[in-house]
Amino acid sequence: MQNRKIIVVDDNQDQRFVLKGLLTDIGCEVIGEGKSGLEAVELLQKLSPDAILMDVKLPGMDGIEAAMAINKLKPTPVILLTAKKDEETIKRAVEAGIMAYLVKPIREEDLLPAIELAISRFREFQVVRKENIDLRESIEARKTIERAKGLLMEKEGLSESDAFSRIQKISMDRRRPMKEIAEILITALEGRK
Repeated sequence: MQNRKIIVVDDNQDQRFVLKGLLTDIGCEVIGEGKSGLEAVELLQKLSPDAILMDVKLPGMDGIEAAMAINKLKPTPVILLTAKKDEETIKRAVEAGIMAYLVKPIREEDLLPAIELAISRFREFQVVRKENIDLRESIEARKTIERAKGLLMEKEGLSESDAFSRIQKISMDRRRPMKEIAEILITALEGRK
């Protein structure tokens, strides 16, 4: 386990002081502190933490709203801190993509496992998300190539394999992705009567 860089966000200065001490004791480095959801978002834009420990109840933008903003701007694992556990807060936290949830008072022995779990789950989630995006792009490319292939077969009387080979050859000759070549062919062939 490496030295984790953490941002601590809590509107209670004493609570931030305690959290900083606990984090330092377990080998983490507090690289930023804030007292509102807006400050959490601003700190994230300036710093690159491994995780953010953030209280739920914050002035202005609460911790869950701040976590949603963070996930849109620069996805980072958020560990939510709360004084009480209620179903509505837990539901909102899940919907916001919160990676871990700790009930105050925070105990040192709970902190490191929560941080490591949050970071690990977040990384797994990011991998799955990227695979999902890649798969979606692959399916879209396949649809475009199939459409271009169909147009080549219809307009130029080519067999399916010859139409595919033509797209593939142009792609290789021009060193452009097959999807891009297929889009150009679709535009050209659909314009033809």
